[in-house]
Amino acid sequence: MEILENGFVFSDDPNKIDPIRIHHYLSTQSYWAQGIPFETVKRSIDNSLCFGIYKEEKQIGFARWITDKATFGYLADVYIEEPFRGMGLSKKLMSLMLFHADLQGLRRYMLATQDAHGLYAQFGFKPIEHPDRLMAVVSENIYKEDR
Repeated sequence: MEILENGFVFSDDPNKIDPIRIHHYLSTQSYWAQGIPFETVKRSIDNSLCFGIYKEEKQIGFARWITDKATFGYLADVYIEEPFRGMGLSKKLMSLMLFHADLQGLRRYMLATQDAHGLYAQFGFKPIEHPDRLMAVVSENIYKEDR
């Protein structure tokens, strides 16, 4: 899938993904993956259904689905670089991803967000109805060197 709109390219082509640029953003600018090692980012990209947004062949946005492509999908690492925010790019990316052939008919789509509830609510995401049914093992500060 590749769509050109208003000078931006939205694509699921794994050959377009720029893992160095993604790593830079995630490790230095995200609140969820500060200090993440490059090899971890590369492995996560290699094992996910990834989408990029490009301006003049430079990657300026990213999102990935962790999915079995049959029953479950978890949306992760969504970002738009600061100079390109407020242009509707995340909405366009969400609409394209949710109609992707590999993400149709899943029983559950999930994500976690600290600050983008309004964006995701527009696409049907809502708080977990029974949070007491969910459990997790969380490794806090896993990417900090002084662990």
